[in-house]
Amino acid sequence: MNDSSWGAPQQTGYWGPPDQRPVQGAAPAGPAYDAPQAQQTRPMPIVPEGPASGGDQDDDRGAAPWSGPPFRDDTPHAPPHPAAQQNPEPMPDAPQPAPAPQKKSAGRDLGAAIGVGVGLGVVIVASLFFVKAAFVGVITVAVVVGLWELTSRLQERKGIKAPLVPLAVGGAAMVVAGYVRGPEGAWVAMALTALAVLVWRMTEPPEGYLKDVTAGVFAAFYVPFLATFVAMMLTADDGPWRVLTFLVLTVVSDTGAYAVGWRFGTHKLAPRISPGKTREGLIGAVTFAMVAGALCVQFLIDDGTWWQGLVIGFAVAATATLGDLGESMIKRDLGIKDMGTLLPGHGGIMDRLDSLLPTAPVVWLLLVLFVGSG
Repeated sequence: MNDSSWGAPQQTGYWGPPDQRPVQGAAPAGPAYDAPQAQQTRPMPIVPEGPASGGDQDDDRGAAPWSGPPFRDDTPHAPPHPAAQQNPEPMPDAPQPAPAPQKKSAGRDLGAAIGVGVGLGVVIVASLFFVKAAFVGVITVAVVVGLWELTSRLQERKGIKAPLVPLAVGGAAMVVAGYVRGPEGAWVAMALTALAVLVWRMTEPPEGYLKDVTAGVFAAFYVPFLATFVAMMLTADDGPWRVLTFLVLTVVSDTGAYAVGWRFGTHKLAPRISPGKTREGLIGAVTFAMVAGALCVQFLIDDGTWWQGLVIGFAVAATATLGDLGESMIKRDLGIKDMGTLLPGHGGIMDRLDSLLPTAPVVWLLLVLFVGSG
């Protein structure tokens, strides 16, 4: 340390030269102890414990040298904090590695999804155009499996025991009654199924009775009753083409929403219900469904015109989207991603019926209004 930094005259050091050290009983020499200048000299600063050193030279008493800067223009560097030694931070000017670009994922196994979709399409078309009764059987199987998935998830996640046996038997009867007797038969079968659910649940303890039967009636309406309208479309003279139009429009709507939303989607449609759906995807669904509707109704439906197809296509896009959001709401409440794992790349049967079920009564009604029920 240079003494001039404290306003004192330039001296050799704190201790002075070795041959001029103070004798015993004499006043110590040096600027801080010089009597004539005692009133004009600043007191020396408090030095940390340890041996002191002189200006430009260290004392030869075997002590470690002063660790401070030898000149006042030098900037002292404090030792790093222990936390900084454990977690060193990168230098500000050090180049940071650029994050690797993330490839946009489609969110599902497309190969499996396409394969399963094609397989289901072959089964549906073959049964639809060769034997109508076989297609009614396909609807019945889908309804029973869907009821099993829904009731199983309700019991697993919420402890709700909706009785499956009366639901499965009543659901199958509902589809057949709708095909044979029309809307009246479907409503009667629905009422009897609800009654069977109420009675069946009485064989168990009363705790949870209300929530169990409520879930059972909801399941009966949500799955088999809505599916009955597909069977009722089949009873018309051009029934297979009506059902095919219904299926094509729903699939095209879902595909348009998926493709456009995956490629261009930036604005969320309902982030609290289904974060993957976007407004751009909804526009794609409406556009694709209206174009497909105009073509299908014009060329596949007896006495149908293109503008009726536009209306039906718009309605299909709306109901298919609402149906998808509705099942997403159920799955979020249950805390699950899919209703099942039966269909690779798709999830369960209910994950494929979510758009079809609410769309079926709308398409059936519009076709009856536009071209009649025959």
